[in-house]
Amino acid sequence: MTETAGGTREGAHNLPVLTVTQVSLALQRVVEESFGRVRVRGEVSGFKRHASGHLYLSLKDSEALIEAVCWRLTAQHLRFMPQDGLEVICTGRITTYPGRSKYQIVIESLEPAGIGALMALLEQRRRRLAAEGLFAAARKKPLPHLPDVIGVVTSESGAVIRDILHRLRERFPRHVLVWPVPVQGEGAAERIAAAIAGFNRLLPGDPVPRPDVLIVARGGGSIEDLWAFNEEAVVRAAAASAIPLIAAVGHETDTTLIDFAADRRAPTPSAAAEMAVPVRSELWVDVGGARQRLTGVLTRHFAALAAELRSARRGVRDPRAAIEGAAQRLDELGGRLGRALRIGHEQRRAGFAQLAQRLTPAAITRRIERAAAALGQVSRLLEHDLRRHVAEASLPLAALRGRLRPLVLTRLVTDGERRLTVLGTVLGRSLARGLDDRDSRLAAQAKLLSSLSYRSVLERGFAVVRDDRQRPITSLRGIRAGMPIAVEFRDGAVDATASGAASSTPPRPRKPSGPGGQGSLF
Repeated sequence: MTETAGGTREGAHNLPVLTVTQVSLALQRVVEESFGRVRVRGEVSGFKRHASGHLYLSLKDSEALIEAVCWRLTAQHLRFMPQDGLEVICTGRITTYPGRSKYQIVIESLEPAGIGALMALLEQRRRRLAAEGLFAAARKKPLPHLPDVIGVVTSESGAVIRDILHRLRERFPRHVLVWPVPVQGEGAAERIAAAIAGFNRLLPGDPVPRPDVLIVARGGGSIEDLWAFNEEAVVRAAAASAIPLIAAVGHETDTTLIDFAADRRAPTPSAAAEMAVPVRSELWVDVGGARQRLTGVLTRHFAALAAELRSARRGVRDPRAAIEGAAQRLDELGGRLGRALRIGHEQRRAGFAQLAQRLTPAAITRRIERAAAALGQVSRLLEHDLRRHVAEASLPLAALRGRLRPLVLTRLVTDGERRLTVLGTVLGRSLARGLDDRDSRLAAQAKLLSSLSYRSVLERGFAVVRDDRQRPITSLRGIRAGMPIAVEFRDGAVDATASGAASSTPPRPRKPSGPGGQGSLF
C-alpha cells in the first residue's frame, strides 16, 4: 500500500463502509461471545433505583470501574438491596450499550463479599425491621407452662433434633411434631418460613394436632451458614406466628435476626427444650407440697368451723321443744276457738229471738204513730215560729213605712213582702220534703220489720211451738212426752200437751178416700 498525495493509503478505498449501529452490534457480539457469564467482585458506587424498578450501579476497585444494571424482575428476587460502599460479588453477563458506547454487566445474582459486607447488610436489615416494630417487646407472647404438642422446625438428619428429643424425654416427655427443612443453602429461608406458617395454619380438631409452642433450631456455624435465619422472610414469619416461638439457632455467641423476632431466644437447641417443658419430678414435688399445704389449711378451716358450730349449737334452743310447745298452744287455741264460736252462735240466736219478739206489728205501729206525732208537733212548732218571725219582721216594716218617703217606703215594703213570701214558700217546701222523707224512711223500716217478723211466716200457714216458758221449740229433741206446749197461729194461740215418742222422719201423706177420693180403678 502506498500513500498518495491526498494523504490516503492505497487500498483504503477497498474497506467496506459500516454504519455506527453495525459497528456497535458487531462489538456487542464479540464481547458477549468472548465473556458469556462472569463473576465480578467490587465495591458498589453510584447506586440508583429507577422508577421503573431497574437498578443502576457501578462496580469498582482500586484501578478500574465497570457499569452494572439489574433489571426489575431480577431485582425483585435479590436477597438484599445494595448500597454505596458495600463490597459485593455480582454474577451476570458482559454486554455493551450502543447508545452510550460503553460496556456493562447485566446482574443476575448479587451477594455480599466477605464478613464485613455481611455484617453491614445484617445491621442495615436489623434497623429497618426494628423500625417496623417486629422486634417490639409488646409483641412477645408468653410460653405455655406445660404444652401438649411441640412443633420443631429443623433438619431431620442433624444432631439438633436428637438433642431436643433426648432433653424432652429427660424432663417431661411430650408429643413432638417435626417439620424437616434445610437450614442453609439456596431456598432454605423460604422453606423455614413456609414451615412456621404451615404450623400456624393447623386448626384444633385437625388430624394433625396444632402445636402449643414452636422451636426453630439449628446447630452452630459461620455467619454464611446461619444466613438463612437472617433472611427477611424468616424474620417476618416468626414475628407473625400466633403460636409462641423459641429461636435456638447456633451457639450462645451466635446472633441472628430471628432471635429478635422470636418470643424467646435459647442459646442452644437443648436449652430450647428446657424452656419448652418443666421437669416432671420437680412438678411432682411442687404438687405434693401444695397438696399437703392445702390439706392442712382445709383441716384447720373445717376444725374452726366445727368449733363455731358447736358453740352456736349450745346457744340455740332445741327446735323440737319449740315445735312441741307451739303445737300444744295451737291445740289449746283450737279448743277455745270452737267453744267461743258455739257461745257466740247461741248468743246471736238468743238476740235474734228477742228482737223477733219485740218486732210485732203492734209495736211497729206504735213506733210509726209516735214518729208521726213527733213530726206533726215539729211541723206545728215550725209553722208557729215562721208566723212569729213574719209578724216580728212586719212590725219594723210598718214603722219604717211611716218614716220614709212614700215612694221608697212603698218599694221597700213591696220588696220585704216579696222576700217574706219567697222565704215562707221555701221553708214550707223544705218542711214538706223533710216530712215526706221521714215518712218514706219510716214506711221502709216498717216494711223491713214486717218482713223480718215471724208473723209474716204465720200468715203463710205456719205455726210457732213454744214451751211452758214461752221459748220457741225448734227441734224434736226439745219435746218430751206429756210436756205442755203452746201453738201459735196467725189468728191466735192454743195450749196442748205433747204425747207419743219423737220421730225424725215425717209421716207419709195418706191417700184420700171416700166420696171425694179417686177410688179404685179395678
